[in-house]
Amino acid sequence: MRLHKFIFILTIGVLFFLTGCAEDPDYEEQYIEVEKWAGDNNIYKVDREITSTKEVDKVRKTVDQADWTKAKASMARPADYRFTFQPKDRRIIRKAVLYELWISPNKDRVELIIDAESKYVQLNKKDSAVLIEIVTGR
Repeated sequence: MRLHKFIFILTIGVLFFLTGCAEDPDYEEQYIEVEKWAGDNNIYKVDREITSTKEVDKVRKTVDQADWTKAKASMARPADYRFTFQPKDRRIIRKAVLYELWISPNKDRVELIIDAESKYVQLNKKDSAVLIEIVTGR
């Protein structure tokens, strides 16, 4: 009888462990494609790709938790950077959301626009620092 209890408890424990280790079926590995303003005729050039899952997740969390405002914003100059989240699996096709990013002259604040959704946000210094470091690579 004790052996049956032990095997039963061991089986339940293994099932809990395996369930906890299973990947989220909705999770999709992504990378970020960053474009930098080239300064000529409003042309942007691909600056870098961010493939580190940790960095991609930080950026995703920062933009998802931002206090976005519904507004059609008009900026005095083109965005310093633009970026999109792209699936690492090239077979997955989806419409990418374009984030346009302006860095303040003091380099301590970031403003973001999602033009297609008419959303605007100015991030606090902490969140701005995260985005500046990851998006620019500095």
